[in-house]
Amino acid sequence: MLVDPLKLAQPLAAFNGGVLIEPDLKTVVDQKYLPAGVPEKVIEVTENHGLDCWLYTDTGWFVRDPAGAHVAREQWTVKFPPTVVNTFAGLFGRVAKIVGISDDYERVAKCEKDIQEAGGEHISAVRSQPYYLDVTHPQANKGGVVLAMSRLLDIPAAQIATIGDMPSDVLMFRKSGVSIAMGNASPEVQAAATYVTSSNEEEGFAKAIEELVLAPRAANV
Repeated sequence: MLVDPLKLAQPLAAFNGGVLIEPDLKTVVDQKYLPAGVPEKVIEVTENHGLDCWLYTDTGWFVRDPAGAHVAREQWTVKFPPTVVNTFAGLFGRVAKIVGISDDYERVAKCEKDIQEAGGEHISAVRSQPYYLDVTHPQANKGGVVLAMSRLLDIPAAQIATIGDMPSDVLMFRKSGVSIAMGNASPEVQAAATYVTSSNEEEGFAKAIEELVLAPRAANV
């Protein structure tokens, strides 16, 4: 839904950097799969906390319950349906991301902490939304995306600007030269950014591009 309107021609980062893919959404530039044995353990811990699970490979989105929480919303957002399966068996060798989902935000936060402790250095686990817990390869995070794009495009990371509103965006804030937090971001996320723009209901992204990226000399901290 964005590639054609924006005429995107450079590789895109998917799954928090777990996969770099060309705009044709077929040609994989690089991928970082969860290590062997890790997906099964992550799913077990996630389900023990009462969260639903989604599984992503390099090019596929798999769910077991098409009527589960936020499936319809995600399908509307990404403009394609998931593949419904009875079991994730047979997919564990190329898992780019596992998502735990629940509208019980405290449950998601507790699951995040427990998965971080259980997975240790073998995973990256962080909430991309209060109701989404993303689990990826330890090097697959948004900070890694900044460095990967820096290498691919031969642009110093110090000359890259990033914008976001979630805890998972803080890592890319730390790696980029300029970071912009949305006005709807939490105080912690805002504190990690160079600048803060208005909220997503007040055209914060557009204002940030106009005022902080295209006209940096007029920017006010």
